[in-house]
Amino acid sequence: MSNATPRSTPLADLVLAGVNQDAAEPITDFIFMAKDVSNSYLVTTMEGDVLVNAGTATGAEKTQRLFAPLRTGPLTHVVLTQSHADHFGGVERLREPGTVIVAERRYPETRAYYLEMAPFFAPRTNRLWARTLARQGGSIHEVAEAVPDLLVDGRYRFEQGGRAFELISTPGGETLDSLCVWLPQERVVFTGNLFGPMFMAMPFLNTLRGDKPRTVKRYLESLNIVRGLDADLLITGHGEPVRGAERIRTDLDKLHAAVSHVYESTKAGMNAGKDIYTLMREVRLPPELAIGEWHGNVRWAVKAIWHELSGWFLYESTTELYGVPRSAASAELAELAGGAGRLAERAAAHVAAGRPVEAIHLLDIALDANPLNGAALVAKRSALERLLQQGGGRNLSETMWLKSELADVEERLGTSTTLADL
Repeated sequence: MSNATPRSTPLADLVLAGVNQDAAEPITDFIFMAKDVSNSYLVTTMEGDVLVNAGTATGAEKTQRLFAPLRTGPLTHVVLTQSHADHFGGVERLREPGTVIVAERRYPETRAYYLEMAPFFAPRTNRLWARTLARQGGSIHEVAEAVPDLLVDGRYRFEQGGRAFELISTPGGETLDSLCVWLPQERVVFTGNLFGPMFMAMPFLNTLRGDKPRTVKRYLESLNIVRGLDADLLITGHGEPVRGAERIRTDLDKLHAAVSHVYESTKAGMNAGKDIYTLMREVRLPPELAIGEWHGNVRWAVKAIWHELSGWFLYESTTELYGVPRSAASAELAELAGGAGRLAERAAAHVAAGRPVEAIHLLDIALDANPLNGAALVAKRSALERLLQQGGGRNLSETMWLKSELADVEERLGTSTTLADL
């Protein structure tokens, strides 16, 4: 692989940030952070403690150890901001007799959906995340389920040790059961992954691994709920907190404007008769609205918005209506082109000219027809390396997908026919 291939991404670094943590990080004199794949937060009061998120099952022993010196009394509540296993996985170890597990009202049905579809989703997730999570130490899939004792529908308020807690449904988050925690007296909000795993980034409305799609409208409505709190401290599911009311307000205004821009531009393009691929290439954020694209990105948001607004039929080909994939015609197309080797030769020219995606279109046909064609595999390796180089390691899902494709190419090259035989 080329030396220019990125070794890591900002999101992967964030997921691994707690590997060497040896003490809980104080955020205030009563809020402390333990870093796992996602963070857990201990909120202390004069009458015991509240935990916001519980990290992974494999990280729970460490989380418990980091928080132990800071505990002030019984753990009265564990609040789960969403139903992904890296947020609830440690519940079984961390809960105590009498601890109330709290989640948003959609939590049970969302977990049931993930469990029902696990045979489909787990291999897809592993293909993108397995290498990164292996460095963190363990699988997020092997976890005891957390069964909530209390479900929040809209808003729920409780007080403990002179501290008020308000739990707010924000179903536009990374999952459809997103829950924020608001401390109104201290003006602190815990947003979990409402804004994704990295703050100030384009939301991943429909992830590569697969998930129930989020709607843009619900995302923006949930963002507005948090914007209306006018918080002095915003604490996310991953990474460092955001401090200062002015900065938080400015950031949320920009985030709202950026996502709205993509939404409105996509609608305008659809109404102007532009196709989905044109809009994926053309819709861009103006410099003053530039936000991160570490998990989702603008072109994928355009694609998700298109499908949200119009459904699956693209009015592109009659074949969309039937259960016959393009690959059914690949062998004939390869034969008409003079064989997989000729397609590989043309694809290599596309790579050399800086057109790796066009190359992969041809190579998909070549490798459908002959999965072990050495020339096609070598050309695909070059195209994937060029895409990795162009991406620069900014987006984790893109990077990990391309790396998984490269691993597949290398495996097939190990058993392919020699180039001289093609």
